Amino acid sequence: MKVLTRICALAGIAAGLSAVTAASAWAADLKVGFITSLSGPVSSLGIPYEKGIKAAVAYKSELNGRKIQMVQLDDASDPSTAARNARKLIDEDKVDVIIGTAGSPGALAIAAVARETKTPLISIANANLPGEEGAWMVTLPQPAPLMVSAVVERMKQSGVKTVGYIGFSDAWGDLVYDALQKSAEPAGIKIVSNERYARGDSSVTGQVLKIVALRPDAVITGTSGTPGALPYLALAERGYKGQIYGMHALINPDFVRVGGTAVEGLLAPTGPVIVAEQLPDSNPIRKVSMDFRTAYQKANGAPPTDAFSAYSFDAWLLFLDAAARTKGEPGTPAYRVALRDSIVSTKELVGTHSVYNFKPDNRYGSDERSRVIVKLEKGQWKLVP
Repeated sequence: MKVLTRICALAGIAAGLSAVTAASAWAADLKVGFITSLSGPVSSLGIPYEKGIKAAVAYKSELNGRKIQMVQLDDASDPSTAARNARKLIDEDKVDVIIGTAGSPGALAIAAVARETKTPLISIANANLPGEEGAWMVTLPQPAPLMVSAVVERMKQSGVKTVGYIGFSDAWGDLVYDALQKSAEPAGIKIVSNERYARGDSSVTGQVLKIVALRPDAVITGTSGTPGALPYLALAERGYKGQIYGMHALINPDFVRVGGTAVEGLLAPTGPVIVAEQLPDSNPIRKVSMDFRTAYQKANGAPPTDAFSAYSFDAWLLFLDAAARTKGEPGTPAYRVALRDSIVSTKELVGTHSVYNFKPDNRYGSDERSRVIVKLEKGQWKLVP
């Protein structure tokens, strides 16, 4: 009898241990790799992105009984470092998804690693790769054509006939210029210049002199963050009095601070989150945006004043929504494949910038609901009806 009792007891212990092991396996942590630029020329965007991911973690750090670990690395505004960071996160930290980074060149570098390792990438910089090259990435910032078309509509309403362009000499500058070409001509607006400069340049006097000499009705830039203020400063120094426009990549406090009076009156497209309190209660983006502001205040001790932190928050929402629909064991190649499939099949996910819909062959998930026009007045962005 004693032997039988002992056997039963051991069997009970074994069963208990088996149950604990199974529960532990079921509750394996989800891992998110986050890459941003905390130093270098893109840091004026990278730092807000970091604050946004802090707000996201504060908003929700558990999903269906699983904890969510977030591993963060700084790429110092260098695409090569961004790629190395991505490889480390995948090979050593075994992340299930990567969110990043602050600049388009860095995001494209990460995309190459994501494709090679079959790891989903949620890009928070505006980056696009066609076909199989971009099959493992989606992009949250609104595509340049969508936002440029809104600006061109505003230009046409304002009687603009000629426009000068100056942008970064990289992928973002190319995206904006290509979109401008496709929108301006049908609207009866002639592009008179295509000037470029590097993000790390300290002067654009030469480029702006050429633009001013052409006397365009308006000037638009394909830039972002603090370096994006250079053309407006140079235009003001040369006494340019035409209309000035920019893109949604300029909506951050450092740009406003550096640009000062030179960027007063600037018109730009942006996501609804920037003017969330002015949206009607019926707009679903309003509630999510206000939730974001609450989480941001909790995580950072101050309210948000930029558009970039909200992209990180939306990336987290996208990951949460997709992970909730994904079966399998986190930390495995099979799970990463399944998670990617869930991400690219997302339908009507309400974020702070947009209501997202993705397809396997479309990197962007935004539509017209993701854009408004704002004007900079006395250092504050105001909604333009």
